[in-house]
Amino acid sequence: MASAGLRDELLCSICLNIYTHPVTLRCGHNFCRDCIGQVLNTQDGAGGYSCPECRAEYRERPSLIKNITLCNVAERLRSTQPHQEEITGIHCTYCVDSPVPAVRYCLHCEASLCDKHVRSHNKSEEHVLTDPTTSQENRKCSVHKKVLEYYCTDDSTCICVYYAEEEHLGHRVEKMDEASEKKKKKLRNVLQKLITKREKTEERVRSLEERWIKAQEEASGEAERVTALFIDIRRRLDDLEKRILGEISRQEEKMSLSDVIQKLEMKKDELSRKTRDIEELCNMADPLTVLQDPDTGDLCDPEEGGGDEDTGGHDTTHDVDVITGMLHAGFSDIGAAAENRGVYGQGPAKIFLDVNTADNNKIISDDLKTATRTYTEQNRPETAERFQGYYYSQVMSSGRFSSGRHYWDVEIRGVGVGMCYPSIERRGARSLIGHNNKSWGLYRGLKYNIQYTVIHDSEEIQLPHQVSSDRFRICLDYKAFYELCDPIRHLHTFTTTFTEPLHAVLYVYNGSIKISGGGAIEEICPETSDITGSRI
Repeated sequence: MASAGLRDELLCSICLNIYTHPVTLRCGHNFCRDCIGQVLNTQDGAGGYSCPECRAEYRERPSLIKNITLCNVAERLRSTQPHQEEITGIHCTYCVDSPVPAVRYCLHCEASLCDKHVRSHNKSEEHVLTDPTTSQENRKCSVHKKVLEYYCTDDSTCICVYYAEEEHLGHRVEKMDEASEKKKKKLRNVLQKLITKREKTEERVRSLEERWIKAQEEASGEAERVTALFIDIRRRLDDLEKRILGEISRQEEKMSLSDVIQKLEMKKDELSRKTRDIEELCNMADPLTVLQDPDTGDLCDPEEGGGDEDTGGHDTTHDVDVITGMLHAGFSDIGAAAENRGVYGQGPAKIFLDVNTADNNKIISDDLKTATRTYTEQNRPETAERFQGYYYSQVMSSGRFSSGRHYWDVEIRGVGVGMCYPSIERRGARSLIGHNNKSWGLYRGLKYNIQYTVIHDSEEIQLPHQVSSDRFRICLDYKAFYELCDPIRHLHTFTTTFTEPLHAVLYVYNGSIKISGGGAIEEICPETSDITGSRI
C-alpha cells in the first residue's frame, strides 16, 4: 500500500479524493477535470479566472490539459484500494496525525476505520462493520439508539435488541443477515423470472421486427408491381386510342362525298331539262306532234333508276360495329394482362386467427397461423366475442368471406376445422363447430378413433373411407373438404345457400392446428362436376 504522504500527493485539493481524470492548469497545479470545471463555471462573468490553489489569474478561461502520467498513477492506486472510489471525504477516526481515508465503519464504536485499524479492531458480534457513509443514524434505533440487528417479519421492519424483547415479543423475529438472505433468494427468483420474461419479450420484438421488415418489403414490392401494372395499362390504352382514331380516320377518308355531290348536280340538271321538255309536250294540242316527237324516245320512268345513284355506291356512315369490336378486344386484352399480373384474378385466401375470439386455453402463434391447446390459463379478458368454456376450445379467423371462391389448407393435430357465421354462439355445447345451424365442420372423431366425420346442425356423417393424411383443404363456394394426399381426394361437400359472411374456425381440444396456405379454387379443385353449392 502506498504511504500516507504519497496518497496525499494524489488527492485533488477541491474534492479531497484521488484524482479522477486529472488535468493541469498553466500554473502547474492539478485537479479533477469535473472539479476544476465547476470552479471555473462559478467564475464565469466575473471578469477573469484564477487557480484555486495559487490564485494565479487568467484573463480568459484557461485550457485544461490532461495529465497522462498522473492519471495512470491515480488509476493504479485506485485499483489497489477498491473502497477508495466509494469514499467521500470520510477519514479514519483514530489516525489523528494525518488524515487517512476510512474503509469501514463500526456501528458499535461509532468510529470510522482505515485498513490498519480494521485489522486490529474487536471481532466480537456487537462490533458490526459497514461501509463508511456520512450518516449512520438510519442504522440505529431512533428510540434506544442501538444498532438495528433484527428484522420483524410480522411488521416488516428492522429493530434493535430492546424492541425485539419488548414491543415485538411473540413476533417472528430474525437476524438481519438471515432475513436479508431470504429476501435476496426471493429477489433472485423474481430476477430470474424477469430475465426470462425479458428474453421472451426481446425474442418477440425481434420476431415482430422481422415481420415488420418483411411486411415493408412486401408492401414495397406490391407498390412496384401495381405501379408497373398501371404503366402497362396506360401504355395499352394509348395504343388502343391510336388504333381506334386511326380506324375512324380511315373510314372518314373512305366515305368522301365530293364526287357524289358533283355527279348528283349533273343528274339534277339532266332531270330539269327532261322535265321542261315533257311539260311542253303535255301542253301541245296536236296529237301528231306529241306522238312523233323524236326526243321522247330516251324518256324513261324515274322509278326505274338505279338504287345507288344518289350516293354513287359510297357508304356515308361510320362502321360503328368495327370500332366497338376494337374497343371490346382492346379492353379484354388489358383485363387479361392485369389478371396475369395477379390483380384481378382470384388470389390465395389469407387466413389469420383472431386472438380476440380465442378461449383462455389456447396459444396463438406470433404469425397468427397456428392454434395450440394449453392447460395454462392465458388470462384473456372475457368478452362477448370470445369463446368461453374449457371444453369449447375454439378460435375464429379475423377475416370473413362474403363473395368469391377461396380455399385454405390446414394441418390437424387437434380435433376439427370448418366455417361458421359470425353470429355463432360463443359459449356452451351449441357453440361447437357443426353442433348448430351456423357452422360446418370436419372432425377427427373422438368416437371413431382416427375416423373422420363431417357435421352440420348436429347431424354427423361418418366418412366412408379411411383418411391417411393430417393435411386438409377447405374450399369455400363449392363448400367441399379435400384430403391433401397424392392425388388430392374429395371427402365431402356441403350444399347450401349462405345467409351471412363466413369465418374459418378451428376447434383444438388437444394438440394444435396450423393454417398452411391458400389459393385460387379453380387451380386446385378440378373435380367440380359433383359440386352443386351456390355462390355466397
